[in-house]
Formats: sequence, C-alpha cells, structure tokens
Amino acid sequence: MIDTHCHLADQAFAKDLDAVILRGRTVGVGRMVTIGDSLEESRACVKIVEKHPDVFCAVGVHPHHAKEWEEGDREQLGAMVAGSEKVRAIGEIGLDYHYDYSPRDAQKRAFEDQLVLAKEINISAVVHNRESLPDLLAIISRVAPPALVLHCCTERWKDVKPLVEKGYMLSFTGMATYPSAGDVRETIKQCPLEQMMLETDAPYLAPVPHRGERNEPAFVMEVAKLVAKIKSLAVEEVDRVTTANAVRFFGL
Repeated sequence: MIDTHCHLADQAFAKDLDAVILRGRTVGVGRMVTIGDSLEESRACVKIVEKHPDVFCAVGVHPHHAKEWEEGDREQLGAMVAGSEKVRAIGEIGLDYHYDYSPRDAQKRAFEDQLVLAKEINISAVVHNRESLPDLLAIISRVAPPALVLHCCTERWKDVKPLVEKGYMLSFTGMATYPSAGDVRETIKQCPLEQMMLETDAPYLAPVPHRGERNEPAFVMEVAKLVAKIKSLAVEEVDRVTTANAVRFFGL
C-alpha cells in the first residue's frame, strides 16, 4: 500500500520521523509520497527522500503561500525535479478560498504557473481545492495537464465527476471516516476504483479510530478499510488497485 500524500517535513514529525516511517513499513505501507507546500518545505522533502529509499516526494507552493510566488520560483521547482529522480510530482498546488491567506489573484497565478510547469516537463500535479472549484476547474481546463489528482477529495460526486471524466484522479483521506462525511463516502462509492488513490494528509485528518491523534502514514490502512466497505470489496483488492494507480501516477 502507498500513502500518496503526507507531510513528513512538517514539524510534527521533527523528533521521530524515522520511527514514523518504520511504523508505516511495519503495517504494510511500502511507499510514501511526502508533499511540499512551500519552496522551503519542498527542499526539506528532497532531503528526506534522499535518506529513505521508500519515500518519494512532490514539490510545489500551496495556495496559502501564493502571495510569496515570484517569477523565478518556477525555475527553482524545475531544478528540484531535474535534480532528483525521486521528485515525482508538482504539488501541493491549487486554490483555497476558505482561508484566503493569499489574495485570490495571486493564488490563481501561482496555481496556473505551476500547472503549466507540470505540463511542460510532463509530470503529475497534486492539487488542493477548498471552496474554489469553479475557478480551479477553469484553470485545469485551460492548461489541460497530462496527469492530476485532486487530493483530500471532500467534494460531492456531481461536482468532481467532470475531473474523473477527463481521466484525472481523486484521492481520499481519513476525513471520509468521520460521521459527518456522507458526501465524501458517496463520492467514493461513485468514483471508479481505477481512478482513486489513498492518502493520510498526515499529520492532519487522522481517521477514526485515531481521530484526535497526530496522523501518520500507518493510518492509511483505515482509509483502505473504509473504501473496501463502501465498495463491497476485499481490502486486498482495494490495496492492489489503488497501489497500481499510485505507481502509474507517480511513476514509481
């Protein structure tokens, strides 16, 4: 199984990262993808993957940091991709209109610039959305990147179905285990397993029965169990298909 989205460079893991990665391996999480949300954190992710053979990464600037986006940042991200074979995606990029930590025009500019970069160098994009779907879909349609995942998908099926119809992926976290997440579970039910990936978004969004704890890659198993229950499949089948999806998406 692969945790396709975790933030191992987060300060929450600063004291015990090796132990966290080992716990994931012990329960069968064979590979992990750690995600950058700023240039600084992206560089930290590259250092982590150099140390751990089963960890890969994505590099990018999150919409919260879009106000810091400058023209030369594209080249810095491109250099990170070129400089390490373990950088497998551009991300986490996207739009976030819930917090608006960056002006929306700045968010759209940074998102489109990075999405164009992903297309130019033919690498997958890991995309964040919060309360911004119309603008997000418009930019995606305009750029038409070759491979994209909407990470931590919490949207209703009817709203994200257009992405799936374009061949893009949806990824689900432990949030789907929360009692209030009926819309997410319905989207899981409707989404073809072949276009689905599993993630933790650790250290955030720990699934039931770990809710309230620090999340970590080992807990991605709880997401797999939920998907298996919703789709009336064996956990082993969910593992097999979603792992194959992640291998293909990230070129693992």
